[in-house]
Amino acid sequence: MSFADHPSRRWLLFAMWLVCSILASWTAFTALLRYSFGNDDASHILLIPFISAWLMLIDRGRIFKKLSSDIVVCLAFLIPGIAAVLWSIRTQPVSPSLCAFGLVLVWIAGFALAFGREPLKAARFPLMFLFLFTPLPEALLSRVVYFLQKGSAEISALLFGLTPLPVLREGFVFHLPRFSIEVARECSGIRSSIALLVLAILVGHFFLRTWWRQVLFVLAGFVVMIVKNGIRIVTLTVLASYVDPGFLYGNLHREGGVVFFMIGLLLMVPVFWILQSGEHEPHVPAAKISAPVVEH
Repeated sequence: MSFADHPSRRWLLFAMWLVCSILASWTAFTALLRYSFGNDDASHILLIPFISAWLMLIDRGRIFKKLSSDIVVCLAFLIPGIAAVLWSIRTQPVSPSLCAFGLVLVWIAGFALAFGREPLKAARFPLMFLFLFTPLPEALLSRVVYFLQKGSAEISALLFGLTPLPVLREGFVFHLPRFSIEVARECSGIRSSIALLVLAILVGHFFLRTWWRQVLFVLAGFVVMIVKNGIRIVTLTVLASYVDPGFLYGNLHREGGVVFFMIGLLLMVPVFWILQSGEHEPHVPAAKISAPVVEH
């Protein structure tokens, strides 16, 4: 029997490919692990490969229907992948973004070698999802955080206008009669925004059929997270002003992110309902043209 007649051997090849790719890039891989464990903005990345594997598992009947082996596609991903990993090792300190990006390319190359071009096409969503394993470069992350800070400050200003509190704003700082608050980097909501991004991508994939509705749902998620963050800032400020100043540094401030994240999810429900309902509009068949009846 040929290699193609042994699916188990293909899985063994792919598993060995994954292990060897990690061992060969161990210096960069361990730096990536340290970055993930030590950086709250990248704590999600270690879950991404497992989610991608789960996506393939639940759709394995369709993805692995026709197996082959594609060396050309393998090399097309392998060469830039190896180059990215090697370059990440040469940089000091090791670039976790470049390392993760290169590893994803190498893993896709191994997938093409083990299973072929048809499974590669059928598994394009799980494989593209795997690129979320790449943490944002620091320069890009700073821009995203600034955008979230700016948006949260603008929403907070609007919401403060609906309260009886007298507020004087100076950039990201809001001055109130008893204290001042700042929408700092830690208040940007970057962690919850990343979590919502992952969740919105998965929900869009499973429940929305058209790509533009999926993109719109993800973009709406960012807007909702900014609104949610503004609600959190104003809620804590109002409670600190009228109830207890400890709300600014108490448990609700430190550990209440889940509560406000759930509020954000509730705000996403009507957005999802509107987008999904548009895909289930009743189909109106074309008018039938009937031939004239000729009476004899």
